[in-house]
Amino acid sequence: MTYMCHISVNIWLSRYKKEGIEGLKTKPGRGRKPILRKEDEPTILKMVKENRQLVQIAKAEWEAETNRTVSGPTFRRFLKSLAENTNV
Repeated sequence: MTYMCHISVNIWLSRYKKEGIEGLKTKPGRGRKPILRKEDEPTILKMVKENRQLVQIAKAEWEAETNRTVSGPTFRRFLKSLAENTNV
């Protein structure tokens, strides 16, 4: 069984009374911002093409070029999402 804090429930009720069902939808700008963004795609693709067999080297080169770090699994998930977008 899941329990909710009464404060959260009261906030939801208040938003519903003021805005209806629209008030319960998640607003833009909420949540954690993505580490890898759409504008990183060309640079990452270039690095991967230069190092097709060694994704870790592509990741390291991207990190060195952008001065940003990302975990290996996150980098692979981003590459997988790029591949899925091209298969559509």
